[in-house]
Amino acid sequence: MEKEPATTNSGARRNEDIALDLLKFVAASTGFGRPAAPSTGFSSTPAAKPEDQINQLLDLYTRCLTVVGGGKA
Repeated sequence: MEKEPATTNSGARRNEDIALDLLKFVAASTGFGRPAAPSTGFSSTPAAKPEDQINQLLDLYTRCLTVVGGGKA
């Protein structure tokens, strides 16, 4: 088995990986992307469609990537 050539950044993490970890942290700590818990009575907001949740997660990832890269969110 051949080893891949060492690069100057072999020990450094990519911004995309760091942004993904940040996304996971934010989503886990805020409950972002999880469906609302069922409750009795009237619901004030309908459940979000899966496509809408995916778009929101992608937007959040883009914001995380911008912040990790040193840009403005």
